[in-house]
Amino acid sequence: MISKREIMETNRMIEEENLDVRTITLGISLLDCISPDLEVLKRNIYEKITTVAKDLVATGEEIEKKYRIPIVNKRISVTPIALVGGAACHTPEDFVQLAQVLDRAAAQTGVNFIGGYSALVSKNMTAADELLIRSIPLALAGTERVCSSVNVGSTKVGLNMDAVRLMGQIIRETALATQDHDSLGCAKLVVFCNAPDDNPFMAGAFHGVTEGDAVINVGVSGPGVVKVALQEARGKDFETLCETIKRTAFKITRVGQLVGKEAAEKLGVPFGILDLSLAPTPAVGDSVAEILEEIGLESVGAPGTTAALALLNDQVKKGGIMAGSYIGGLSGAFIPVSEDKGMIDAAARGALTLEKLEAMTCVCSVGLDMIAVPGDTSAATLSGILADEAAIGMINQKTTAVRLIPVIGKGVGESAVFGGLLGYAPIMPVNTFSCEAFISRTGRIPAPVHSFKN
Repeated sequence: MISKREIMETNRMIEEENLDVRTITLGISLLDCISPDLEVLKRNIYEKITTVAKDLVATGEEIEKKYRIPIVNKRISVTPIALVGGAACHTPEDFVQLAQVLDRAAAQTGVNFIGGYSALVSKNMTAADELLIRSIPLALAGTERVCSSVNVGSTKVGLNMDAVRLMGQIIRETALATQDHDSLGCAKLVVFCNAPDDNPFMAGAFHGVTEGDAVINVGVSGPGVVKVALQEARGKDFETLCETIKRTAFKITRVGQLVGKEAAEKLGVPFGILDLSLAPTPAVGDSVAEILEEIGLESVGAPGTTAALALLNDQVKKGGIMAGSYIGGLSGAFIPVSEDKGMIDAAARGALTLEKLEAMTCVCSVGLDMIAVPGDTSAATLSGILADEAAIGMINQKTTAVRLIPVIGKGVGESAVFGGLLGYAPIMPVNTFSCEAFISRTGRIPAPVHSFKN
């Protein structure tokens, strides 16, 4: 049970420090929808989603009113569509029809986003996988709420470099298809290594094949709460600093545990996991970068940034893991550029570079996230960045992900505006030396030697 003192602390964190539950995500299995008839498959998918998720938004709003805890997003994740549509879809355009069905179902249920327009191709691609991947630009340009992800590698099997090369091309095509909106489609497309099956955050959420029929996963947030708590630890030793972060993460996670258990009970589905990631927004005071600066950096990106982020990420996990029954997803600290006011400002003043962000991804929850790059960046260069980030995940046995946005028609010194939680971003310079000969090689990079643990 949560005590009265905890309730009072929670109220203060909500009212003054931007604490919220970032998302309640309902995972839905579509495996029982599979049919070789495309029309039957479309009907099955729509009926399954709109039936299982019909009360999701209302339930979230009811919990918000009951506890006065803001729940920013209500979302759905589904079984990777490459697995669901393989028997019925024979062209990329067939898969686009499934994306449109997902979009209609999401609109009908009232959720913000629906994830799972996805393919898992860490070792190789089936014909269906490749068709779905090639359909992504049209699918994201023609839908509003659909999010897409592709897993191109894992520690266990290595990196599928054919998929990496293809995804560089797909990112460029998606940017071109949505260039009228600052290439917004790329903000809904994630390339993973070691993708988790239970991630509640978009754009990378999908319902893993090891999951049951339905599950509730919750993502909490609270960078502002951590920043305020750390003001009391200024000038103190590292032990005090770490203890402060752990205690605060515990309190934040307790809020998510309460919301997740209640949502699962009301919807009549199992409670899955709590993702205790610090997820920032463009709002002032809700920034992971500002936490790092509170720890002692003049600006995020300065020497010491990677060490400070490693400390933060580890202490968040240590504090949060004691407050929840099941911790999963990504869990740690997110460093998206466009969604974090402190990151935006650091990138604009030149303190934060793409290379420094890559170094930081070795110790944070995810990877290169929501980064705007010049619109003339080549597909090969995009693939090279994907390969670098996937290699970090593969070697370090962690999830890494990339959301790169080549903003067509814009270059360094300009900004891209995405709106809402997606925010805005200064366009960052990219190394212009070519990796074409490397990316043009076919096949797979083998798994690292430490993956052999049987």
